[in-house]
Amino acid sequence: MGSVRTAVMSALRQDISGVEALAQVCRACVDLVRVDGASVSLMSDSMHQHTLYTSDGVSARIEALQFSLGEGPCFEAFETHGPVLVPDLSETVTESWPVFATEIVTMAVGAIFAFPLQSGAIRLGAIDLYRVRPGWLSPAELAAALEIVELATLVLLGVQSGWLSAMHRDRERVHQATGMLLVEFEVSAEQALALLRGYAFSAGRLVDDVARDLVARRILPSELGP
Repeated sequence: MGSVRTAVMSALRQDISGVEALAQVCRACVDLVRVDGASVSLMSDSMHQHTLYTSDGVSARIEALQFSLGEGPCFEAFETHGPVLVPDLSETVTESWPVFATEIVTMAVGAIFAFPLQSGAIRLGAIDLYRVRPGWLSPAELAAALEIVELATLVLLGVQSGWLSAMHRDRERVHQATGMLLVEFEVSAEQALALLRGYAFSAGRLVDDVARDLVARRILPSELGP
């Protein structure tokens, strides 16, 4: 693990964006914790989530689905300040993210583990790890995961300001679509995003895709009415 820490710190010094350092963290997750994929998201609340890195397509889908629904293990970890460890998704019933739990069983994901990225009172985001097959993390794997979470937090603290801007750019169409619905129905930003998410869920689509169509006028705001 010491070599991973050295590599991450070296990458962070050489790459001001921190992208390579974060890639080092995610690769360490996959190798040392024996998971099939990892992802890191910068967050401020359920309305603002920016996926900084995903190790594979499944991880990318997990992050997109969580933002689209506004719930999931990364949101729970962020809000509760503690890890969310689900060794068998097929046998887990959670009140925190029931819709996400229903949707993810259709994917090749047997277990998911989420950890908050935080430093004292500063909350930065969350890291998600998944396994194709169900199973608990061993004590050694959990210890490695916690150290990797610490490294990811250091990376985010080092380059936080630049990625905060990226978070808003990443969801630009969602923000535009939310604004359109806010004006159309005279509701709050939270209610407008809820309308967007509800329409996306009923249509079996992701929020980002619906927002793109709304901004391009392929969907009219009135179609998303309460």
